[in-house]
Amino acid sequence: MANIISWRRIIHSSLVSGSVASVASAISLSLLGKRELGRFAAPINGPSQWIWGRHAPYKNRFSLRYTLMGYAIHHAASIFWAIWYERVRERSSPTEKPSAALAPAVMTTAAAYVVDFYCIPKRLTPGFENRLSKRSLFLVYGTFALGLAAPALLDRYRSTRKD
Repeated sequence: MANIISWRRIIHSSLVSGSVASVASAISLSLLGKRELGRFAAPINGPSQWIWGRHAPYKNRFSLRYTLMGYAIHHAASIFWAIWYERVRERSSPTEKPSAALAPAVMTTAAAYVVDFYCIPKRLTPGFENRLSKRSLFLVYGTFALGLAAPALLDRYRSTRKD
C-alpha cells in the first residue's frame, strides 16, 4: 500500500515538474530559435520528426502539424524524464539545501542528453539539434534541469518562509 501511495505522489509530482521543465525548455528553444534562425517555431518543430519524418526539423514556420506535434512530443518526453527525477529525488535524503533538488535534476538531464543523442535511433532524437548550436543545446538542457527542480525549490522556499 505504501508503495502505491509513493508512486501516486511521484506521478503527481512528475506532472508538475515535467510540465514546468517542458514549458521552460520550450521557451528557451523558441528564444534561441529566434536568435539563431530568425524563427521561434523552428526548434519546436524538431521532435515532430518522430511522426512526420526527418524533414520535420527543417520546417521553420509555426504549424499545427509540426509545431503542436513537436511540442506534444517534447512535453511527453519531459514528463517521462520527470518521473525519473522525482524517483531519484524521493530516494535521496531530505534536506533543506537547494542541492537536494538540483543534483537529481542535473543527473536526470545528463541522462536525458545521453539517451537523446547516443542511445536512440536518429529519427527519435529531439530534432532541434539539427538547427541549434551546441551552446544553445547546453542552454536548453540547463533550462530543462532548472525547470525540473523549480517546483521543489519553490516548495522549499515556501516552507522556510512560514517558519
